[in-house]
Amino acid sequence: MSLSKPSPEWDAATVVAWLEANRSPENLDGMGRFGIVTDTAFGIPNAQLRPLARKIKRRHDRALSLWDTGIREARILACFSDEPDKVTVEQAADWAAEFNSWEIVDHAASLFIEAGLHDALIGRFAADEREFVRRTGFAMMAWGAVHLKRKPDSLMVSWLPLIKDHATDERNFVKKAVNWALRQIGKRSLELHDPALQLARELAADTNKTARWIGKDAVRELTSQKTLDRLSSKKRVAMDK
Repeated sequence: MSLSKPSPEWDAATVVAWLEANRSPENLDGMGRFGIVTDTAFGIPNAQLRPLARKIKRRHDRALSLWDTGIREARILACFSDEPDKVTVEQAADWAAEFNSWEIVDHAASLFIEAGLHDALIGRFAADEREFVRRTGFAMMAWGAVHLKRKPDSLMVSWLPLIKDHATDERNFVKKAVNWALRQIGKRSLELHDPALQLARELAADTNKTARWIGKDAVRELTSQKTLDRLSSKKRVAMDK
C-alpha cells in the first residue's frame, strides 16, 4: 500500500510505517523544551498529524492498536481518529493509567469530551492522585466549557467546587489545568462569568501560593476588556436569535 496517499484503508501498521518514514529527529529538542515527552517520539508536529488523521478518517479498532504501540505520534493519532461513540469509560481509564505527558492528556481529554464521558470521568479523574490523571479531569472541564454547547451552564457551575478543592495542588501540570478550566468556564457565558470570577478572586486572596497564582491569573483574564466585550457580544447574538 502506497505511503504517499493516506487513506481510510490504512491499518495501524501502515500508519506507523508512514510515521517512521516521516520522522523528524531535528524537532525533538524543540518539543522537549515545551515539556513534551519525546522518549518514544518521531518528532512529527501536530500540523502534520491532523491532516493525516483527516485522511485516514476515524476507526475505533485502529485507534486502539495505535495507542498500544506507545509511540507519541501514534497515540496522538489515536486521539484524533478514534470514534467518540465507541470510546468507553473503561478505555478512558486504561489510557489515563498510561498518561505521561501533558500533550497526550489534553488531546485525550478532548476525545473523552466528544465521547460524552464528562459525567463519568471528571470527578473521578480530578480525585485521582496521579498528576496526569488529575490533569485530565481539569482538561476535560476546559474542553467541556467550550464544546458542550448544548449542555446547561449549571453543569459547569457544578465543576467549580472541584476547582476550589484542588487549587492547592502545586504540581505544574495540575495547577495549569485547574487554571485553564477556571478561565474557560468563566469565558463561556455572562451567566458563568460571575461565579467563576468570584471563585477566582477568592483564590487570589488565598494564603496558599498555588491557589493565589491560579486565582490572580484567572482574575486577570476574566476582567480583561477583551473577555468582557466578547461575552457581551455573545449575549447580544443569543438574544437576537
